[in-house]
Amino acid sequence: MSKFIVADRQTDYLLPPSVDDWLNQDHLARFIVEVIDQLDLSKLTREYAGRGSKAYHPATLLGILVYGYATGIFSSRRLEQASYDSIAFRFIAANLHPDHDSLATFRRGFLDELSDLFLQVLKMATEMKVLKVGNISLDGSKFEANASRHSALSHGHIEKLEVQLKAEVQELLALAEQADQADIPTGVSLPEELVYSTQTGHRFHGKLDTHST
Repeated sequence: MSKFIVADRQTDYLLPPSVDDWLNQDHLARFIVEVIDQLDLSKLTREYAGRGSKAYHPATLLGILVYGYATGIFSSRRLEQASYDSIAFRFIAANLHPDHDSLATFRRGFLDELSDLFLQVLKMATEMKVLKVGNISLDGSKFEANASRHSALSHGHIEKLEVQLKAEVQELLALAEQADQADIPTGVSLPEELVYSTQTGHRFHGKLDTHST
């Protein structure tokens, strides 16, 4: 009799597996999904709707981007692959697999809205006294606070912290754009619907990619 535990990859589950069983209750991915469920995404859903065939819900794409950027994954191609390889991403995406074009187009097309929503996620985490969201520190450690620990939540401290978090979000979004640009093979032009002009501020008006049925 073997003394080793058998790794059986052939036997089917007796019951269909649930993505809700895949992560610990205190996992960051669960926290991000729960916070995003409390955000007002009505503007995104209005502008995202009516574009032909069914698309991924903005909450799903936002969750992937927030979790990815907070944990140091910026490339849309890597985020797409993570939706297959990572249990946390599979939980956030509910076992769907948005392609990298959909993720990049969503970010570029709704950059201002995503920046504000990302900031809201961090501010809600701060109110819940969460000290870190992935790699993002929420304790104001990037600036020198003169206040004592007892006055750490003073109005001045909160204002400084919000400035810090805004800058952090902008940096993360910039890193995401840099990562996606680096993923584009030399000599390949972006499709017209993926172009977002930061110089003119023109909003993306093309059709967002949808998942296959």
